[in-house]
Amino acid sequence: MTDEQRLSGNHLLSVLPAVEWERLSPHLVQVDMPLGQVVYESGDRLAHVYFPTTSIVSLLYVMEDGASGEIAIVGNEGIVGVAIFMGGETTPSRAVVQSAGKAYRLDTRLLKEEFCRGGPMQRLLLRYTQALITQMAQTAVCNRHHSIDQQLCRWLLLSLDRLSSNELKMTQELIANMLGVRRPGVTEAAMKLQEAGLIRYGYGHIEVLDRSGLEKRVCECYSVVKREFDRLLPDLKAL
Repeated sequence: MTDEQRLSGNHLLSVLPAVEWERLSPHLVQVDMPLGQVVYESGDRLAHVYFPTTSIVSLLYVMEDGASGEIAIVGNEGIVGVAIFMGGETTPSRAVVQSAGKAYRLDTRLLKEEFCRGGPMQRLLLRYTQALITQMAQTAVCNRHHSIDQQLCRWLLLSLDRLSSNELKMTQELIANMLGVRRPGVTEAAMKLQEAGLIRYGYGHIEVLDRSGLEKRVCECYSVVKREFDRLLPDLKAL
């Protein structure tokens, strides 16, 4: 990976000091992340971690009856596979690509070695994990207390923050699985946003027309998550 690719790709990689970057960069492999790909299943022993660049990965909890609900999303701000450096090796969640694109893949052994050095990479990953936990907690509160259209606004804004465009390729069924609601509820919520002129909604495709309008309509959960990521993951020059 060139320095130009590094700076325009994943945020965690882009802020690594030169020494850590030089150790890791030869081992980073760019991979395609197609829509709907299962990156790992619940209980899998993780062989790789992923640093998304243009893709977004949804972390889901799956119930015994097959029902699922999203607990967090990971895009170009983060890493998929935090269980590796937190000591768990496996996780009860499922990771699924919700927006197609690319990511950099790294062998888990190399990431653990870098983390155990106790230097900048460790501090960076711990800060990221704290921000991710905030997102998970706020998602649980939001799903319990806020309307489906507010949840959809939150989900759209968090996704847009991790993309370079205002368009998402996403089916109603996948959105329903992410939010843990019935498909008709997603359809009704999306139609409300479309009638308000905030989005253009078609089969498998959502275009955001008025981001500021979404921000006025969304619940406080979006700003709580965004503030925590901005607080913990700025330029990180103090690493």
